[in-house]
Amino acid sequence: MRAALADPIYRRLYLAQILALLGSGLATVALGLLAYDLAGAGATRVLGTALAVKMVAYVTLAPVMEALVARLPRKRVLIGADLVRMAVAACLPLVTEAWQIYPLIFVLQAASATFTPLFQSVLPDVLPGEDAYTGALSLSRLAQDMEAILSPMLAAALLLAVSTGALFDGTAVGFAASAALVASCAIPGRRAAAAGEGEDGGHGPAAFARRARRGMALLAGRPALRPILALNMVPAAGGGYVIVQTVVIAQSRLGLGEQAVAWLLAAAGAGSMAGALLLPAALRRAPERAVMLSGAVLVTAATALIGPALALTGAAAVAAVAVLWAAIGVGWSAAETPVGRILRRHAPAADLPAAFAAQFSLSHACWLVSYLVVGWVGAVSAPVAAAVMAALAGAGTLAAAALWRAAGEPAAAPATPRDA
Repeated sequence: MRAALADPIYRRLYLAQILALLGSGLATVALGLLAYDLAGAGATRVLGTALAVKMVAYVTLAPVMEALVARLPRKRVLIGADLVRMAVAACLPLVTEAWQIYPLIFVLQAASATFTPLFQSVLPDVLPGEDAYTGALSLSRLAQDMEAILSPMLAAALLLAVSTGALFDGTAVGFAASAALVASCAIPGRRAAAAGEGEDGGHGPAAFARRARRGMALLAGRPALRPILALNMVPAAGGGYVIVQTVVIAQSRLGLGEQAVAWLLAAAGAGSMAGALLLPAALRRAPERAVMLSGAVLVTAATALIGPALALTGAAAVAAVAVLWAAIGVGWSAAETPVGRILRRHAPAADLPAAFAAQFSLSHACWLVSYLVVGWVGAVSAPVAAAVMAALAGAGTLAAAALWRAAGEPAAAPATPRDA
């Protein structure tokens, strides 16, 4: 991590990521509370549908937007995406009916589907060394976990003095600050542009389609990358349950207030942050396969235990839910964070942007399924929804293990040497 933070460009980009994610975290808490205000116990349907709309934008637009902006300056695209997100966040406090949430979320996440894969593709160019890049991946995960911990904590503090709508204003401020920091950075040119992009260098619809399909074909066609496709379901299953169900579990089932929603989400984030901090050392001692499958098993087990935990009452129920949320966070981090290392090792440099865009979309296709199932099944029975999510996580874990065996990936030796 120190090697990554020693780079001045990366430091500013990382701070931009933190501020944008902090704003996004406030929006996640605020959106759940807004859904509960509009629909009460039916909030899981509203929130699950809203988050499914978010995933539709990710799944359908990330590869397309990667293709459309391929010839545009990356800095300008990143800034523009932040400004669009800022404008939408400023509109969310004006929502008075549930249906109004959906188009606003689609536009906001369309901008995120442009920003996130492009941001990920910048990192290997800013940090070409393996150690520095691995540290950056853990730092990026840490930033996401800071969103999951600090944003709910900040939301809980703000809710003592302001309304839910003011949390969306904080989201807008976070995106504005991110745009300003990106504007201050000298972002390197694309590797592909320097080496020539071959037949995909055009700008017509056929060229866009080729670039959008390339990343999908790369992930599906290389045995070393196929396990990622199966493993994507695991964080989505556990994480989707936490994100959609927390507001109703906290307020309706546990009888707690709005601040408890924020604290339970922070528990999941604390677990994920702990996983991110331990990950660099773990990856020096074990291959990605072992670390990621261990995290997947933890997510599956913790999700399966949610039903029994919800059968408890009083302080025991609150403590059990908090512990399981933290365990899901640890496993989520371990299963998801090393994906960037695997993509970087097995995808050609010129194809990295397309590979990241495809992984972004495919992983969020799993989140789309998770949000819809948790939102609609959970509105009928939270324990049943937990059992379904545990089954999906278990299936993803077993499929990934089988695909790694078929690919002949090492089971014990470290997957990559450290840079000298």
